[in-house]
Parts: sequence; structure tokens; C-alpha cells
Amino acid sequence: MEIKIKKKNKILFSRDSQCLQELIALIQLQNHRTLVAWALDCAKWPLKQFEAKYPGECRPRICLELSGAWARGNIKMPAAKKAILGSHAVAKEIDDSEYGALCHAIGHAGAAVHVETHALGFVFYELTAIVLKYGKDDFQKPVSEKIKFYYDRLLYWKANSDKTEKDWANFLLHDRKSDKEKLLKERR
Repeated sequence: MEIKIKKKNKILFSRDSQCLQELIALIQLQNHRTLVAWALDCAKWPLKQFEAKYPGECRPRICLELSGAWARGNIKMPAAKKAILGSHAVAKEIDDSEYGALCHAIGHAGAAVHVETHALGFVFYELTAIVLKYGKDDFQKPVSEKIKFYYDRLLYWKANSDKTEKDWANFLLHDRKSDKEKLLKERR
């Protein structure tokens, strides 16, 4: 982590991060709907944090709203894609690494509707924001707590993604034998 911070890497976590292996293993067992419900749900917290500091910037909120509408089949991909890219654009426009990472996290949560591998992008960026907030000496506890939160919320959505009154877009109703996150692992 110290090396990544010194190099000023924009993302401080990856699929190889030891602290994420249990979460990644659980992610690999989920269907696309569960990962979408989980990512969009978990992204509410970084959105709240972002909006507290940047109340006039609405693109991250629009990203989550339109991504949710896309997941429900209420809009088509181009409108959601534009909103997702808008959240990423905010990250590049503001001179604030921590909050920029939150915008990227929100963008990846929305993009999980397209491809489930973006769900981990959400995790990588939000955890990066936490490290930037607490610093290299004090990030371990809040990062560990956030990973536990992710794990617990994923278990919740595993049990409830098909029980909620969510209408799903047709493309999310067809489960594949192996999700893309699992396929990535198998290729490595």
C-alpha cells in the first residue's frame, strides 16, 4: 500500500489485494442481478458522503438513478452510459483525490448493470477513498469495517435480490453458468 501511495496510484486496491479475497470469492458465486442490487445499494453511502461536500454536483446521483432505471428495464443503455460517464467526469474535474475516487466508485456501481466485473471497481475506488481520507497509518480499521459491510450486504442481497419487489430488465433475468468475475479468475 505504501508503494502505491508514494507512486500516487489512483487505485490502491486490486483483485490481488489480500484483504479482498473472501469478498471476491463470494462475489464470484453471485448472479448478475445480485451484484447489481448490491453495488447500487452500497453506492448510496459514498453518494451521501460526496453530496455532503459537493451539494451542487448532481451527476453522481443521476448516475445511480439512471443505472437503477436501466436495471429495471425503464431506460436503455445509452442514457445510463452517459450518466455513468458523467460520474467519472466529475472525478476528473474536481481537484480532490478522495472525492474523485468516490465519483469513480459510484460510476462503477452503475456500470455493474452492464458487466458485473464493475462491481469490484466500485470496491477498489471506495476503499481507495477511505485510505485517502484516513492516511497511510490509520486506514486499516475503516477499510476492514467497510469490507465487512460489503460482505454482509452481499449476503443480504444474495438472499433477497429475487425476493424484493424489483422489476428486472430482461437481460438481467437470464443467469449465465459462470459470471465474468469468475471467468476472469479462471483465465488468470
